[in-house]
Amino acid sequence: MPKISKDLVNHLTVQEHDAEQRLDNYLIKILKGVPKSHIQRIIRSGEVRLNKGRAKPDSRIQIGDVVRIPPIRVAEKLPSHFSGSLKNIPAREFGIVFEDDALIVINKPAGVAVHGGSGVSFGVIEQLRQARPNESYLELVHRLDKDTSGLLMIAKKRRALVKLHEMLRNDHPKKVYLALGVGTWLPENRHIKLPLVKYTGVAGEKMVRVGNEEDGQSAYTIFRVLDTFSGSLTHSVGISALSLVQATLKTGRTHQIRVHMQSQDCPIAGDERYGDYQANKRLQKLGLKRMFLHAYELILDHPISGERLHLKAELPAELQDFLNDLSQ
Repeated sequence: MPKISKDLVNHLTVQEHDAEQRLDNYLIKILKGVPKSHIQRIIRSGEVRLNKGRAKPDSRIQIGDVVRIPPIRVAEKLPSHFSGSLKNIPAREFGIVFEDDALIVINKPAGVAVHGGSGVSFGVIEQLRQARPNESYLELVHRLDKDTSGLLMIAKKRRALVKLHEMLRNDHPKKVYLALGVGTWLPENRHIKLPLVKYTGVAGEKMVRVGNEEDGQSAYTIFRVLDTFSGSLTHSVGISALSLVQATLKTGRTHQIRVHMQSQDCPIAGDERYGDYQANKRLQKLGLKRMFLHAYELILDHPISGERLHLKAELPAELQDFLNDLSQ
């Protein structure tokens, strides 16, 4: 990532790993924390120059192009990870499941955001960049919720990122999750095809609900019941049953598995946003301290070599131990 000073005029030469993308997206990556609206405004005003000429936000940049970036002065308060020093972000490596010169797949722990924003000053990608200052390109391929653990892809080349995004739009790679639902999952609820609508909650948080075909994005999850727990332990806290399910995403909408499970009256155990509040409190007494959702399996063709990759991240110890207690 090129180093710039937001108080001075900067001239950047486009490298291979940044070529073929939109000018505004390139600047959003370079000017961490500057609002997209401001970036598009300085492009349209001519303050940003591409090869000494005016450009549009959607202009495609090429290898060797020179981008002039003016001093950045915005009225909006910039987040700390931009206005402060990068030394405030702790460097951190994460458990590596796969890595080569184009792709990293890590096993993300629960409780860690994938990137800064929305009240979080840094996440996995910022910490990984700090830990690897010699890596010229590290970009998230997709997202995982903060409280979800498991497999997360990070591109080390722009060519890999573009290919992986294309693959994700075409139902590839195969992404499989493990989730524990509060209630009994009915076998007939194997294929859930319910459109989802984003909205803002009362506290300003991002929320999703089931909508209709007109206002919602199509969303499709395939569920398979792996185990059902119903015995003296669950009954002791007033819960009739818990269902361990495998959820395979056919689309990748925000909070898709969480809302689809909620819609079937079997919300994810420990889910503070879409779950059963009273059931979550009871499950805490049994030792469940987090949301039981884990990105377990990825099956994909490597974005550069085409090699078939079959990657797995086993359940974290705290979730496996909880299941073991339920089975006794």
